[in-house]
Amino acid sequence: MGKASKEKGSRRELEFAKLMGGTKTPLSGAVGGEYSNDVKALGLEWEVKARKEGWKTLYDLLEDEREQPDALALKADRKDWLVVMKASDFKRLMEGRSNE
Repeated sequence: MGKASKEKGSRRELEFAKLMGGTKTPLSGAVGGEYSNDVKALGLEWEVKARKEGWKTLYDLLEDEREQPDALALKADRKDWLVVMKASDFKRLMEGRSNE
């Protein structure tokens, strides 16, 4: 991975940590142990990935003007279900849960 890619990854990790009210893990989780994963926020450990257009289909599905879904449920054969939603919606959901 080149310097520009590492810098981009670090910027995205900081951006996500700020959005979620969390902290970026030192060394981007490269060490392991208590330093595993990229961000700690909302009681979860996050791995942060950014791609120029890597998830265009997911964005298109979430932004569908006819459907306007709150989240996507995804499943590959013989794999666990995944849920995809906008981070701002997820944060609001988690914050509401902590108030109960």
